[in-house]
Amino acid sequence: MDIALKETPSDDRTSAPPSWNNRRRRTDRVMHGLFVGSAAFVSLIIFSIILFVGSQGVKTFTDVSFFQFFFSLDWTPAEHQFGAGVFILGSFLVTGLALVIAVPFAVAGAVFMSKIAPSWMREIMRPATDLFVGIPSVVYGLVGLTTFVPIIAKLTGTAGFGVLPAALILAIMILPTIISVSEDAIRTLPSSLEEASYALGATRWQTIGKVLLPAATPGILTGVILGMGRAIGEAMAVQMVIGNAPLLPKGVAEPTSVLTTQIVKEMLNAPFGSTLSNALFLMSLVLLLVSLSLILIIRIVARRRSV
Repeated sequence: MDIALKETPSDDRTSAPPSWNNRRRRTDRVMHGLFVGSAAFVSLIIFSIILFVGSQGVKTFTDVSFFQFFFSLDWTPAEHQFGAGVFILGSFLVTGLALVIAVPFAVAGAVFMSKIAPSWMREIMRPATDLFVGIPSVVYGLVGLTTFVPIIAKLTGTAGFGVLPAALILAIMILPTIISVSEDAIRTLPSSLEEASYALGATRWQTIGKVLLPAATPGILTGVILGMGRAIGEAMAVQMVIGNAPLLPKGVAEPTSVLTTQIVKEMLNAPFGSTLSNALFLMSLVLLLVSLSLILIIRIVARRRSV
């Protein structure tokens, strides 16, 4: 009888449902596996895209030399000339000019929103700035086509299409990104930096210019690199105002073309597997490598910022 009574509770414990801790561990393992699987799947997709684009792009070198593709400025597919140097230079020229225009305004806006504007104004300006990110690029292109191009045409006596209107449009497009990241970088600085500067007798502008901005430089650089990544990969808005001429511009009011716009322009006339198609894939690979390089730079800058 005693033995039977002692075994009964043991049987009840073995037949009881799993404890809450066991269920939690099982759920954690399932979610961990789900996230790892999702990350692996996304990585596989990205690797497959790079592999496909790269495998098609390198086929260009069976008909075109490496030097001709990257350093020649002659793009005439009908004459078997596939020099993409003009598009590479045009991409960096337009992007660089856009950054020169946008960065001062973006940093000034970030300083104003983080340290000068009252809270009620900041609550209005921050969502208004973020709204610009959601505007389709074709809308920016239409604004540039109907506003910037006629003004530049009157001022320069040209058709108005070229590097300058494309850079102005890109500068407006990347402003929200740089402002948001820069503002977060300035706002998250320790308050002790600002208090110590004031304690030493510095004015507000001296504190902002000589203490806060240097301390927030890694975060501001992150925003600039993110803006550069968007600018160099933009196609539709730039295509509407740049002129789409495979020529190296002699001035900011001269038309040219960039990698993205030339890919969009030529892709419909390029049979798959032809030299022209392979050259367009190689141009896409160049854009991918530039984007990956910018991401690596952002990670390096962010790591230095955390240190």
